[in-house]
Amino acid sequence: MANKENYAVRRLLSLRKSQLLLPITALILMLVVNVIITPTFFKISIQNGVLYGYIIDIINRSSELVVLAVGMTLVVAASRGTDISVGAVAAVAGAVVVRLLGSSYDSYAVPMALAIIACLLISLLCGAFNGFLVANLNIQPMVATLILFTAGRGIAQLISAREINGKMVSGQILYVRMESFKWIGNFFPHVVVPTPVFIAVVFVVLTVLVLKKTALGMYIQTVGINPKAGRLVGLNSTLIIFVTYVFCGFSAGVAGLMASSRIYSSDANNIGLNMELDAILAVALGGNSLGGGKFNVAGSVIGAITIQALTTSLYAVGVSGDQLPFFKAIVVLLIVTLQSEEFKNWMAAYKLRRAMAREIAQ
Repeated sequence: MANKENYAVRRLLSLRKSQLLLPITALILMLVVNVIITPTFFKISIQNGVLYGYIIDIINRSSELVVLAVGMTLVVAASRGTDISVGAVAAVAGAVVVRLLGSSYDSYAVPMALAIIACLLISLLCGAFNGFLVANLNIQPMVATLILFTAGRGIAQLISAREINGKMVSGQILYVRMESFKWIGNFFPHVVVPTPVFIAVVFVVLTVLVLKKTALGMYIQTVGINPKAGRLVGLNSTLIIFVTYVFCGFSAGVAGLMASSRIYSSDANNIGLNMELDAILAVALGGNSLGGGKFNVAGSVIGAITIQALTTSLYAVGVSGDQLPFFKAIVVLLIVTLQSEEFKNWMAAYKLRRAMAREIAQ
């Protein structure tokens, strides 16, 4: 019995020191809040042959953000910076796949597999562009990715141009009429679980396997902690940082593909809008330092689900979409404060003063 109690205590102490403590605590807090707001929050039923419920909706709606957060995690860990272009790259990827598929009711303009490959290749090129600026030209990550953040949606609007009254007009919403394209962002026939959930799970599992089964994860952490030291031990820091940006671009492409399929169209103005901020927040909420180095993909995944749970609870209490960034900014402020070295030093000094005061009192 004593051994079991000691094991439980050790597990509790290890959890307190774990990088996952913050995201798990935040997720539990948001779930409790949602249960208070909506007593039927955990109720799951089957309607029209698919799973239905608040918790299913949160997991489903967070799928794009989960994929983006995984890519952002590696970028932050390796380059000690963020990629703020992922939302715009998602819009470009969505515009490419919808443009190639066409709007016919009876057949695609090109095979769907080819359109998906083209969409992902475009996103890889966008990631390579960002990676070249950051890794090879040593431009600060936020400044480098600001280029596509600014120009990406314009590119998506040009791709979405169509002829109206004899003139090509950009920024149009293009639609896909074929039912099979909708399966990617919604449900496959006779499958009760949303397809984006499967895509997100496969994406996360494959990423974790590559990071764990190869030395890539260790290389990324080493470069993020100290690029110069990494070069001294033979690591190609430039290549590693470049690869993380390419991968982040790829993750944006996957998210854009899911988003465009979810709404059956390419909406250059709204696909991926503000998702770069949510992805960065998911990384921070996942217990990962925005200063690079050690990272935890599981923490970012939990952070992404927590953000969607936060969004759901805010909508439930009547907060409008325009007001959401304000509340998310408060969460960012709290997380950054908790991760601050000055705050940690202040807390350590406070605990020391409390301990000394207790000793004096005794």
